[in-house]
Amino acid sequence: MRIVPGNVGRMVAARVMLAWAALSLAAGAVTLYIELERVNARVLGLAASESKRFTEHIVAIGPEHREELEEQAAEFLQGDFISLRLYDLDKKKILEAFDPGGKDPRRRLPEHVHDLAPGELDHHHMSWVDGRPLMQLLLPVADAGGAALGYFEGVYEVDAGTLGDIIARTAASLALALGVVLVTTAVLYSVIAALNRRLVGLSSDLLKSNTELMEVLGSAVALRDSDTDAHNYRVTAYAIGMGKALRLPARELRDLIAGAFLHDVGKIGISDAILLKPGPLTPAEMEAIRRHVSLGVGVLANSGWLSGARDVVEFHHERFDGAGYPKGLAAGAIPLVARIFAIMDVFDALMSRRPYKEALPFGEAMAVLERGRGTHFDPALLDVFHSIAAGLREHIGALDESALRTSVRSQVAEHFRLASAAAPG
Repeated sequence: MRIVPGNVGRMVAARVMLAWAALSLAAGAVTLYIELERVNARVLGLAASESKRFTEHIVAIGPEHREELEEQAAEFLQGDFISLRLYDLDKKKILEAFDPGGKDPRRRLPEHVHDLAPGELDHHHMSWVDGRPLMQLLLPVADAGGAALGYFEGVYEVDAGTLGDIIARTAASLALALGVVLVTTAVLYSVIAALNRRLVGLSSDLLKSNTELMEVLGSAVALRDSDTDAHNYRVTAYAIGMGKALRLPARELRDLIAGAFLHDVGKIGISDAILLKPGPLTPAEMEAIRRHVSLGVGVLANSGWLSGARDVVEFHHERFDGAGYPKGLAAGAIPLVARIFAIMDVFDALMSRRPYKEALPFGEAMAVLERGRGTHFDPALLDVFHSIAAGLREHIGALDESALRTSVRSQVAEHFRLASAAAPG
């Protein structure tokens, strides 16, 4: 679920724009199709109406009437028809004439073969030539009494005025359709944007509640075996620094952070007599302590949101050489976040005062880590930590507990938002 406001806004805007483009294309195509059909019907009507000026005066169609028909055709072609043909009832061409003042329509319009069937009344075809519609139509010709005389075929060219009106009407229809789509999209965008702002607010509140729950749970456990929960915040700060140095993906960094806070959550099920014992533990007590791993995994099993912490909780006591617990995993078989956290956890433990030990100086703590190279710790990760440890320690060590909590909480909020934004949505 994406919850970063800027990301949500850009995502909504991009998708609305895509929808607007698709709807505009669809609406434009449908409108243009409808308008072209209207143009076709209009031009056909104009052509059929004008053709009557010629066909109504025909009394016969045959070779013997050719001269009379030519005179009538010459007068008729001074109008909007640029060519005509006359066929007798046997479909034999009797006359073909062209507008003497115009271009030869035979070069402007492809030849169409008309296969007249008995009883067929008309046939027409419109073509666009040089941006102007030409209507080729074939009509039956009859005398005043309705007796069939033959067939009239002509090519009608729309005049400039009519063409301008057609273009204007088509453009107006397209503009209206696209305008309706645009206004509708704008209204829908405002509604969707408002809903998404509400969703972002709710998601942010939920994220804040979940991260606070993670902190509270981790701190409550930490306070059981210490008088402060500063260890949890310090190891989380170290983990964040290490994750950045390793350029972990946002999702893995979030899992590392969650694991740092909750790494000892299973200690909630360990008795105080063992957990707070100041001296060495017996083998039985040590075995009981080790149970905090399985107990922690059980706690996390009840929360899908905290499940990302599982790798750290379950495997941060594994060793690189396979001598750790609970499963004796070695090297790359140990999840990366667990190998990272193992270094952070031991480093802070060495640098911290406990009831049973004093804090080590920075140099000695780093020497202890170095002695665990290849046995306890991943050598490659240890090299990275060596390069940033002094700077991290100086920064974190300069913060009091209140400032440390504030700093870590700010970073946690930032990185959990980034991880949520990177999640599939």
